[in-house]
Amino acid sequence: MNKADLVNEVAKVVSTKKEAQAAVDCVIQTITKAMSKGDSVTLVGFGTFKPVKREARTGRNPQTGAPIRISARKVPKFTPGKGLKDALS
Repeated sequence: MNKADLVNEVAKVVSTKKEAQAAVDCVIQTITKAMSKGDSVTLVGFGTFKPVKREARTGRNPQTGAPIRISARKVPKFTPGKGLKDALS
């Protein structure tokens, strides 16, 4: 399923496809904005989106084998909730 498919599913519940597109975009933007501030977003039964800090490390250039420095950064992490895990079992 891609974003267009998700919008079509939401459109079945709301009155128009335009409103569904706005709702999906708003949810994605809100989660992104909260995570960029360092906050986690918990959707009970679905899961938790949170930013985690990845430490700086040394990697290797795959072509030359030369060591390279990979800087520290924040990356998104998703932890599925019990409801989602149970739905997949």
